[in-house]
Amino acid sequence: MSVLVVLEARGGKLIRISYETLAAGLQVGQAAGLPVEAILLGQSLQPLAAEASGYSVDKVVTLDHPLLADYTAEGYTLALEQLIRDRRPEYVLFPHTYQVRDYAPKLSARFRTSLVSDVVGIKANGSAITFVRQLFGGKLHADMVGQEKPVFVSVQASVFRAAETSGAGSPIEAFAVAIEPGHILSKPEAPFQQTQRSVDLGTASMIVSVGRGIREKDNLALIESLAQVLGAELAASRPICDNGWLPMERQVGSSGQTVSPKVYFALGISGAIQHLVGMKGSKTIVAINKDESAPIFEAAHYGIVGDLFEVVPALIEELRKAKS
Repeated sequence: MSVLVVLEARGGKLIRISYETLAAGLQVGQAAGLPVEAILLGQSLQPLAAEASGYSVDKVVTLDHPLLADYTAEGYTLALEQLIRDRRPEYVLFPHTYQVRDYAPKLSARFRTSLVSDVVGIKANGSAITFVRQLFGGKLHADMVGQEKPVFVSVQASVFRAAETSGAGSPIEAFAVAIEPGHILSKPEAPFQQTQRSVDLGTASMIVSVGRGIREKDNLALIESLAQVLGAELAASRPICDNGWLPMERQVGSSGQTVSPKVYFALGISGAIQHLVGMKGSKTIVAINKDESAPIFEAAHYGIVGDLFEVVPALIEELRKAKS
């Protein structure tokens, strides 16, 4: 029995959500008392396997085959099915990507078990694991417990903090898969590409985000000054972007970007659930709002009840003093 974490790579490199999924897998493994194995599919996987071996996993398993060089649902499903039947894991975790959404339901159907998709939290009660996913655009959270093994789980982006390298190399094992050209019924195509953003808030370590409390567009200069002093990225809730005061690519929330910075400043943001969905993975949340009953304070680690037009200038002044 084990926890398998399927990693995804593009352009010869592991994508960021793979490291986040690995962190979730390590959390499950620790709670359940199970070894964790990182799984790679493709061709010529040695460099990726060497990298993955440095992330505190018990083993890295490569499924290396010419017919896996390009992604197809048939190839990935068949290869992983063979591995899972051999390993008999308790849990199989995937990054919640477009590729996984394509083949993971097909794979879980082979085992007559469900796929718990888009997971945003993990609860452990001894060795019993409960997975948390969102419903109705984040308005509700549902606790899901897999009754049949293996439990298939996909992990939402920017919710779990990416695993950090331990430096020690884990064993690497090659698992032989049996795939014939006749098994591949679809023609491999170029991977789906999301719209390129000039600003990737998901990689920012510090974000200053602003909401309706800014009142008008001209007042954004004050928030931009704070972001500049902190060396932070500027972001906003949906109303600010809907008004055209900031570009849509700077929106945080269920219809914007999902972020997990070390520090997230929420200025004049009430804390609607649609916004909380996008930033609740932040390590430290600092909220400034004059409404003491604003929902944002329930999510904040530090809160200031006050007028942001008084608090922010004072904060900027103190930060500048500290830097001088």
